[in-house]
Amino acid sequence: AAPAPVAAPVAAAPVAAPAPAAAAPAKKPVSPRARAFAKDYLIDLNKVPGTGGDVGRVTEKDVKDYLEASGYNAKKITPAALNVARENKLELLSLNGSGEGGRITLADVKDAVAELPKPMSTMRKVIARRLSESKHVMPHFYVTVSIDMSAVKAKRAALKKQNISISVNVFIAKAVALALKEFPNINAECIGDAVVHKTKVNLGIAVSLDNGLVVPVIRNADRKALDELADEIAEQAGKARSGKLTPEDMSGGSFTISNMGMMNVENFCAIINPGESGILAVSSAIPTPVVDKEGNIVVRDMMKITLSVDHRIVDGSEGAKFVNAVKAKLEDAALWDSLI
Repeated sequence: AAPAPVAAPVAAAPVAAPAPAAAAPAKKPVSPRARAFAKDYLIDLNKVPGTGGDVGRVTEKDVKDYLEASGYNAKKITPAALNVARENKLELLSLNGSGEGGRITLADVKDAVAELPKPMSTMRKVIARRLSESKHVMPHFYVTVSIDMSAVKAKRAALKKQNISISVNVFIAKAVALALKEFPNINAECIGDAVVHKTKVNLGIAVSLDNGLVVPVIRNADRKALDELADEIAEQAGKARSGKLTPEDMSGGSFTISNMGMMNVENFCAIINPGESGILAVSSAIPTPVVDKEGNIVVRDMMKITLSVDHRIVDGSEGAKFVNAVKAKLEDAALWDSLI
């Protein structure tokens, strides 16, 4: 359901992860003069042993002694690099110089700034929280099958001659929606010691964005005609990419499809969304030598799907039957003829 590369400075030496400088509140008592001195010299006060009074207060002398003992005076830094280091509250002792004689250059400091921890976006925080919760609460297990996409490929080609364009994703969504009606445990949710079986197939379609992932929901997907399903998936994906999805658009899902088939992926496993009991990971259709029913070696477009399912509700045999039901539908040319 992933940023533009940044050019690295030429001949820059590896830079250790920078520690926060004195601007961060110290955990031990610090004299005002020591704090000002440490800030001026870009020193992390938490690393300075304190000798003042009974509580080990850090004094200005302690900071100066620390500078001398730590080899600070041997550090060389360009004025421009020093300014940027101060602006970003870097600790000077954490920086390695790649310039002549080990001098710390602007490029070195920029490398260190680039490695400073940065807060996640609101979307990333939500994704992290929900999926961490899912993996912690739900015991996932996985079932994979390979599907011959010849029937879908032929049907799409026939439709194209009629100026009808329906993506592979729509065929997959329809096959999954129909299979979910046959396997109520996979269209369900575990709440404590109880299982809620959803009466409607509300299919989540994961949409990848530059800054994260959203899952708009197609309601009653099993009841929709293929062209209707295609229109709604396209509409919801468009709203997702333009940032126009509403909370209602993303609520009430009963099962999710994560399709990375367009990204040249052979196989992957997805994490179940909270409130559901399964998710289907769809990989690329790859030309593959296979043995047909007559024993001949032929090349077919083979696509792997992997079901991630909540073991509290679903056992292995049921998961296997489900993915094979999806496989059977996608490989059934007569089914697609009847649905168009």
